[in-house]
Amino acid sequence: MEVRVRFAPSPTGFLHVGGARTALFGWLFARKAKGKFILRIEDTDTERSSKESEESIIEDLKWCKLDWDEGPDVGGFYGPYRQTERIKDGIYDIYSRELIDNGNAYYALYSESDPKEITKEFNSHDEATFYRSNGKSVTVNFKIPRGKTYFHDIAKGDMEFDNSTFEDMVIVKSNGFPTYNFAVVIDDHLMKISHVIRGEDHLTNTPKQIMMYEALGWELPEFMHIPLILGPDRTPLSKRHGATSVNYFRSYGIINIAFINYLSLLGWSVDEEVFNPLEETETFDLYSLSNKPAVFDYKKVEWINGQHMRKMSVEELIDNFKAWASSQDPNALKWFDDFDYSKNVFDICRQKVNTLKVLDEFARPFFEEIQPDEESKAILKRDETNKFLLTFKDRIQSLDNWSVENVEKTLRDISVNDTSRKDLFQILRIALLGQKVTPGLFESIYVLGKKRVVERIEKI
Repeated sequence: MEVRVRFAPSPTGFLHVGGARTALFGWLFARKAKGKFILRIEDTDTERSSKESEESIIEDLKWCKLDWDEGPDVGGFYGPYRQTERIKDGIYDIYSRELIDNGNAYYALYSESDPKEITKEFNSHDEATFYRSNGKSVTVNFKIPRGKTYFHDIAKGDMEFDNSTFEDMVIVKSNGFPTYNFAVVIDDHLMKISHVIRGEDHLTNTPKQIMMYEALGWELPEFMHIPLILGPDRTPLSKRHGATSVNYFRSYGIINIAFINYLSLLGWSVDEEVFNPLEETETFDLYSLSNKPAVFDYKKVEWINGQHMRKMSVEELIDNFKAWASSQDPNALKWFDDFDYSKNVFDICRQKVNTLKVLDEFARPFFEEIQPDEESKAILKRDETNKFLLTFKDRIQSLDNWSVENVEKTLRDISVNDTSRKDLFQILRIALLGQKVTPGLFESIYVLGKKRVVERIEKI
């Protein structure tokens, strides 16, 4: 049996981190099994779905480096891959009629005064057409069978549900659109999905879907319901805990490989925390993922990101920075005319930062004039500041062998009255880079170069 895994988001907003993790685990499983990963857009909620959200979700998935073998943009043998297009093709009508014909579903006519009151249940397709043509509200409802529903869940083991806890459910709305539980069964079967991997918030939907599989005489896929991602208060991660969209972490300056690295840790036990999951498909085991909820740690995301920023080559870091800056800070793209200088700047700046956004803030003073804040300006106006800066400028100008070590030795040899070396270093940071927090001072002076250092001191 070919492994076929789908990721089926609803385009009603940005891609949630929980959805991205589900997509990642499905992708890893499919790639390890040499199977297929499918993207399906479930856009039957016409009031909330939008083309903009679909495009955003696709862009975020691509940013996460998750590619798909079949989908709305690449096609495939089992399309269309948007549910609204499948509705137009009449795919769901075929199977709702079959369920009615075999006695597992019925048409329901609703009262005009009470939209929740069913006034008639019937099986005639012609009668349903007549009522609908006269503006009546008619749905197709699935009959919940007696007994119990059993299935095995990869994460949770053997599951049992008493069918008496469910009521007959609408599978085709009065507007002709299928409901989620019906459409997903039809789509997964026709697309030959072998493994349904999704969040455990869908767990109670599964017995309803299995009832329809059985009513249609279809073989079940394997199910896996991944524990939800929680906030620090151990409730499902939501906006009250902070930003939860992939789009936010992109704009915040998290690198894609670092982001999916962190997501993989929310369930996948690995020997080393910092790695590229896309290069470890052979070690991925869907069946050994943790069944315990994972708490999302925003600080850990940044830490993982910082590790990747320092681990990759400076050229790769700059490529990631440029991709981020193109949408977040286009002016920063002008910094790379002198690429050797830029490389040195980014190499020292990345040592103290964990996001591309903060990297942008640290690197900017090397390329642009930064106005010190009022407190820093006051420091520059102290009596000893001018004397120290002039002495520093003279010593630097006379320095023949330009190296970090000689810059450091020169600085440590300068003293001004009772001013502490810490204060003197702070004065230099403000004078040269406009702020009190910078990359290493000796490294910064070295990278700026003698010419820039002298020019900036003279300007101050």
